[in-house]
Amino acid sequence: MEWLSTLAENPFYEFTFILLFAAILGAVGQFLKQPLIVVFIALGIIVGPSLLDIVKSKENIELLAHIGIAILLFIVGLKLDLRIIKSVGRIALMTGLGQVLFTSLIGYFIGISLGFSSLHNFYIALALTFSSTIIIVKLLSDKKEIDSLHGQIAVGFLIVQDIVVIIVMIVLATMGDSEEGTIINQIVRTVASGVGLLLLTFLMMKLIIPRLSHFIAKSQELLSLFAIAWCIAMTSLSEYIGFSGEVGAFLAGISLASSDFKEAISSRLVSLRDFLLLFFFVSLGSNLNLSLIGEQVPSAIIFSVFVLVGNPIIVLIIMGAMGYRKRTALLAGFTVAQISEFSLIFAGMGLAIGHITDEVVGLITLVGLITIGLSTYLILYSHQIYNLLAPALSIFQRKNPYRESGIDLEQKQKVGVIIFGVGRFGGKVVEMLDLHPELDYVGVDLDPDVVKNYQKKGKQMVYGDIEDPDILEHIPYKDAKCIISTVPNKEYSLHLIRKLRKGGFNGRIYLTARDEELEAELNACELCNDFEVLMPYQMAASNFYNDFLKSIC
Repeated sequence: MEWLSTLAENPFYEFTFILLFAAILGAVGQFLKQPLIVVFIALGIIVGPSLLDIVKSKENIELLAHIGIAILLFIVGLKLDLRIIKSVGRIALMTGLGQVLFTSLIGYFIGISLGFSSLHNFYIALALTFSSTIIIVKLLSDKKEIDSLHGQIAVGFLIVQDIVVIIVMIVLATMGDSEEGTIINQIVRTVASGVGLLLLTFLMMKLIIPRLSHFIAKSQELLSLFAIAWCIAMTSLSEYIGFSGEVGAFLAGISLASSDFKEAISSRLVSLRDFLLLFFFVSLGSNLNLSLIGEQVPSAIIFSVFVLVGNPIIVLIIMGAMGYRKRTALLAGFTVAQISEFSLIFAGMGLAIGHITDEVVGLITLVGLITIGLSTYLILYSHQIYNLLAPALSIFQRKNPYRESGIDLEQKQKVGVIIFGVGRFGGKVVEMLDLHPELDYVGVDLDPDVVKNYQKKGKQMVYGDIEDPDILEHIPYKDAKCIISTVPNKEYSLHLIRKLRKGGFNGRIYLTARDEELEAELNACELCNDFEVLMPYQMAASNFYNDFLKSIC
């Protein structure tokens, strides 16, 4: 491999090899359904001195890595929506802070039992508490569960975690400069600098950015350039006054969070963020000593098991005690079964300050590789895992999980129509049913905001997931005349029919298909005589055609 090392002495060739390897490994990671973080760290190890030894221009890579972290924090601030925390009540705060507290305490004592020093344990324990907002939001979005109750709760306590990690970074920045003066002087300086940054952020939010952004937004390219320039400028200013640059980038994002153009900015910068973060993880992986990592494998496995199993159990206990059902609690708990990119950044700051060693950084990185890799499958197959574990999870649920009851349907004598899914198509069905007051109906939807909005209007709506095997226990379906599912999914639809027939339901069932392919699959299944298939787009086209004929004839 000497020819690779020789060619890599030219920075352009070096970056060419890194990007080619990244693309190849990225394809492998996609096949294995792994997040790019795992792929990029593995890439850093491969191109680092331990294997191919391609990385030579470390200063260039570290500069790109620094910019990548700044843009990451900028986008976190840009997307920081405190309304999400408010919309799921105090559960986000209680779960977020409770998980951080209990994970760090238990992790600290595990570290003590393994022989790590108190300072090292402090970093290890805190690193175990942070979960990856980027990975979780991506996986939940891909599964179309970001608007579900467990998805909103997960995003809520991930925001709480992000706020905690920013505070920790501020504290670390203060500790890193402590040799320049007394602790009291440093605290005063930090507070003064923080107030100055917050004041600048507030003034930009209220006076300058609203006027400037409307002018700049006439050009999407100029808008993106302005956002990047503002992010890097705040990062540099933060470092200049003695703060961590990441804090400045985060505040730069917050200053634009109220802008009408934040979604446009965010969508255009996400790809740039992912590209630049490649170099952070390459830098991290290339600086890892495989021999040191090898010595940390037993400890890493113990910490990884705690994160993969202990963190979800902590969330199960907290959410169960607060009145949520075991299914919602477990699905939300799976989202904290890994450590995040912030944990690695946090460890890098500790190493730079001199608080921890390369061995501890290697340990935290190895835990990250294990937990991120395995937790991805926990989230992807969360429903199947729940079905296996459901009988053993009853101890985590109250007898009356009142937070998800919504309306006491068990006291209703009869319900004429039950509708699963009250989105666009289901919402129209509800509107038509409202024209017939004699028809008593109940709607079931996965989005808690949709349920809440209907309940405010006096409609009979409950939160529920058609995939939940226990959902029918909470709905008086046996005497209903008709059940309509607007969820265009074959697996979920057939599962619902089997549960209904097994439960003794003899009424009419309507399923929904978005295209002719799904319609054909439903009509070809062994239960095809038990239901009728609705085609919303065909029905809409047919209605339009009839109206069109009437208008011209």
